[in-house]
Amino acid sequence: MSVQVRIGGEGRKMIKGFRDFVLRGNVVDLAVGIVIGVAFGALVNSFVANLIMSPIGAVFGKPSFDQLALGPFKYGAFLTVLVQFLIIAVAIYFVVVVPMNAVMKRLGLLKEPPRMRDCPSCLQSVPAAATKCMYCTVDLKPEE
Repeated sequence: MSVQVRIGGEGRKMIKGFRDFVLRGNVVDLAVGIVIGVAFGALVNSFVANLIMSPIGAVFGKPSFDQLALGPFKYGAFLTVLVQFLIIAVAIYFVVVVPMNAVMKRLGLLKEPPRMRDCPSCLQSVPAAATKCMYCTVDLKPEE
């Protein structure tokens, strides 16, 4: 026994709109980014737990503030998570961001931001090579 559902004109438009939305590049890119982000998060957590926290634990013991409390306020668990976050942020910066910036600079993919100067009329920051302010449209003298 099969059930057949007929969809009217408005329903077809909604289904077509949903299909177009799901197949739009931005949604697919977002889905891929989320999946890669989750995998990268697991990689970073493993790196911090196994390669950074292990030596710290061997030297100082297990770093945990979970038992710290001030009356009913158990701030120790928050401190533990805060310290872990800071360690992860430092690890990401020095293990991922700094090397990636060096590689991108070496390949010429990292562009320097343009030099800026202040417009003498409206005091907004504009590129140094600009001959007209993009904010107040006053003519600017070329910088020497």
